[in-house]
Amino acid sequence: MKNNINETVSKIVSAYLKSPDEMTLELAMAISRYVRVQACKMGVNAVVAVSNSGGNPVSVQCMNDSYLASYDVAFNKAYTVVALKMSTIDLKPLAQPGGSLYGIQFTNNGKIVIFGGGVPLYNKEGKIIGGLGVSGGSEEQDTLLAKLGGDIFKACIENI
Repeated sequence: MKNNINETVSKIVSAYLKSPDEMTLELAMAISRYVRVQACKMGVNAVVAVSNSGGNPVSVQCMNDSYLASYDVAFNKAYTVVALKMSTIDLKPLAQPGGSLYGIQFTNNGKIVIFGGGVPLYNKEGKIIGGLGVSGGSEEQDTLLAKLGGDIFKACIENI
């Protein structure tokens, strides 16, 4: 398993160095692979979506036997984190009744997701280059998987 992580880290670093200001397919695939391995360990059949800084899909990967509904949810989580520059779990309390963003899920053609499983991906200079959305497990599982994906990406680029 350690070789898989080392290989993933190597792919993330290599892809990032080629294009540090944008989300590329190569980078999205490396991040998605890591999340899928973690989801498999947890017994979650996830859909993993990575968007670019404009909220457009770069990669959406569906694990075997994942929920059909998880495709849109994962993609919309990746969109949400780029559109609002925050994780979906951080958005959740703001979108509740009485919160400063109450009702936001009804904007943007219904693409805003107000529960966990999405994290923004920043480059070394702090610019958002993409979003990661995970769907298929419980909110807690999706949130953890997205966090793990974001954390490995951040760790890889901080050590360059």
